Amino acid sequence: MKATFWFDPMCPWAWITSRWVLEVQKVRDVDVNWQVMSLGVLNEGNDSSPKFAEMIKRTWRPVRVLHAAQQIKGDEILLPLYTAMGNRFHLEKQKDVDVVIAEALAEVGLDASLARAADSTDFDDAVRASHAAGVALSGSGVGTPVIAIDDLEGNPVGFFGPIVTPIPRGEVAGKLWDGFVLVAQVPGVVEIKRTRFSGPEVD
Repeated sequence: MKATFWFDPMCPWAWITSRWVLEVQKVRDVDVNWQVMSLGVLNEGNDSSPKFAEMIKRTWRPVRVLHAAQQIKGDEILLPLYTAMGNRFHLEKQKDVDVVIAEALAEVGLDASLARAADSTDFDDAVRASHAAGVALSGSGVGTPVIAIDDLEGNPVGFFGPIVTPIPRGEVAGKLWDGFVLVAQVPGVVEIKRTRFSGPEVD
């Protein structure tokens, strides 16, 4: 089975779902194409507090670097660079985006000069296009992550989430994937949701 996963590297919920998908790949035959979406684009025009708006502004920086790396190395670089960034953002609780970017680039063997993309708008059109591709399959009003698979007729369909905590592992991860596939392949299913009872457990 093929799937496409859109993520923002600073979203803790997307991080958990991405680590679940990696667990799924250990117990199910799933080929995942990793792509970037943007909390910055998702929240454009929202009436939010100055503190939240500043946080959202910061989220543009790592996604620009991801796109810069993608243009040089292709889609294959996105997962290792995302993992290098995510380990620092979510497990190490690193708040300095510049440090995260520099260390992540070094970890995956990319030139340090790619960090300059963080403050360049040259990649914003690419960010928006990738984001739009995910939203086109899942519909507006969703968040990150988005996962797309083919329905029973071979047409790609996208869903926000699943949002889950803690990270499912082993065969539990596989069973959740099986359920996700069944739901995604049934025409007309648009939402399964309940209240979040706890915050994200990212490790």
